[in-house]
Amino acid sequence: MMWKDKYKIGIERIDEQHKELFSRVSDFIKSIRSSKNWEGDMDKVKEIMEFMKEYVDIHFSDEEAYQEKINYPEIENHKQEHIKFKEIINKYLKIFEEEGFTEEKVQEFGGKLMTWLIMHVCKTDQKIGEYVKNEGGKV
Repeated sequence: MMWKDKYKIGIERIDEQHKELFSRVSDFIKSIRSSKNWEGDMDKVKEIMEFMKEYVDIHFSDEEAYQEKINYPEIENHKQEHIKFKEIINKYLKIFEEEGFTEEKVQEFGGKLMTWLIMHVCKTDQKIGEYVKNEGGKV
């Protein structure tokens, strides 16, 4: 699933970060689906794990700082969704650490990443842009 313009919320920095997230997760899913050499692709899996851990922290911080700046009324619910997502990543980090990278778990992880990303960006994040527009503010 690639980025679509309809996912934009109208806040340039956040939209750019979302594009990057979609791009990385899409590449990751493509590479694990087309893998002929499962063991050889472990570097790609580790790379996306590191990226997700670091990048979501940066992105979530930026998104939450923006919400504070505009006095976004649903900020607490939004923060809870971010926390839940970090918990998903940490859960899989723990699984991979303890059980190794099994094809089944890596596929499952890729699916969870994409599902969460689509749901969050298309539903929850869209509300930020709508709030700004409804308040008559510039996004």
